[in-house]
Amino acid sequence: MNLKLKIWRQNGANDAGKMVDYSISNVSPDMSFLEMLDVLNEQIINEGGEPVAFDHDCREGICGMCSLFINGEAHGPDRGITTCQLHMRKFKDGDTIYIEPFRAKAFPVIKDLVVDRGAFDRIQHQGGFISVNTSGNTQDANSLPISKHAADEAMDAATCIGCGACVATCKNSSAMLFVGAKVSQYALLPQGQVEAADRVRNMVAQMDAEGFGNCTNTGACEVECPKGISLDNIARMNRELFKTMI
Repeated sequence: MNLKLKIWRQNGANDAGKMVDYSISNVSPDMSFLEMLDVLNEQIINEGGEPVAFDHDCREGICGMCSLFINGEAHGPDRGITTCQLHMRKFKDGDTIYIEPFRAKAFPVIKDLVVDRGAFDRIQHQGGFISVNTSGNTQDANSLPISKHAADEAMDAATCIGCGACVATCKNSSAMLFVGAKVSQYALLPQGQVEAADRVRNMVAQMDAEGFGNCTNTGACEVECPKGISLDNIARMNRELFKTMI
């Protein structure tokens, strides 16, 4: 395939940035989207230009690093996948593809398509963990009965990879799906009950401090989430927060 690419180029958070046009030829439909960008960067380097900066790591849909806004959609036109799992067969010969970074006040651009998602890390530091005695007196996990339903829901919430697609696609740049998933994976299990009140209070407070917007129940986050995290987790987070106010 021969494609036209319009890619956002920006040299840091204080740079105005702009869309730059590129043409690329002989793109195999079996390439992943990131492999196509690798080929483009090789072409740019051979022409004496500066390659396009973009995030990636595992390229297996696990790490959440490869977050691109492609033709107005987080992770591109497919569903239930990350950018690295998107293949070029989703596009047609002669297509024009717009490639931008995830845009949110809380995700400042570092360079080109790379954004700083450190806000998610700071939210996690406020409660995305449990304190466990590891001195040799830890309780055997099998001694704590947990219903199959609760275990399944906790696992579903824990599949969140923190990519930020929910924030990028939300008209309010809300991180409530991310925070809801992180709160839910502990709220559903007995191990998470001891610190439950502090966890939800502190994580929600940090989310607000980072500048994320609020949820208005549009549902775009669930649609674009590569792991299909449910809006139910936002409702659960709100219930957990309300419980701390009683």
